Amino acid sequence: KTIPIVMMGSGTDPVEAGFIDSLARPGGNVTGLSALTSELGGKRLELLKDAVPKVARVAVLYEPATASNVIAVKEVLPIAARALKLTLQPWEVRSANDFDKVFAAMGKQRPDGLFVTSGRLMTDYQKRIASFALKSRLPSVFGNREAVDAGGLMYYGADEVESYARVAYFVDRILKGAKPADLPVEQPMKFELIINLKTAKQIGVTIQPIVLMRATSVIK
Repeated sequence: KTIPIVMMGSGTDPVEAGFIDSLARPGGNVTGLSALTSELGGKRLELLKDAVPKVARVAVLYEPATASNVIAVKEVLPIAARALKLTLQPWEVRSANDFDKVFAAMGKQRPDGLFVTSGRLMTDYQKRIASFALKSRLPSVFGNREAVDAGGLMYYGADEVESYARVAYFVDRILKGAKPADLPVEQPMKFELIINLKTAKQIGVTIQPIVLMRATSVIK
């Protein structure tokens, strides 16, 4: 409650989680960068559809304990899905023990794509999720950059290198005497689209050229 804390800008919404009072006036001992978890959901869904136009039914993995993900699944994603003519299949994952039964049930519904939200479980078990998507030949989009290195197809979100560099600014200010409560929390300004072409080949999909042209990085 007293040690200054600088957020990197991943995970849940800090206001909803109660870490800060507001972005402009954090009010406590926490400052740094805020994630745009729910706000970016619609864009990720759009990019998945643009990259693989045949996708019509998208399974959505999320943690109900994370408020921003619930908002994304209940409010943000349905709006984007209607515009894109996609059917969403939400799946709750409350613990590591849920993955096997969720994957088994998901397989019976035969989705065309997989949308993975951000969150602790999704990060801790990203290799397991990516392996399932590969085995099931599902085009996947993640809210976690490292998941693409683990075999996921796509990531769209804040540029993590840029975010970590910005963290140094807050640390510098605090070490020079500034209080976290007086340093407004920032939102990411630079974003990246990462595509794993190796994964695309393994699952038998061809990424649309217009999407490849927009990628900031490609894994071959």
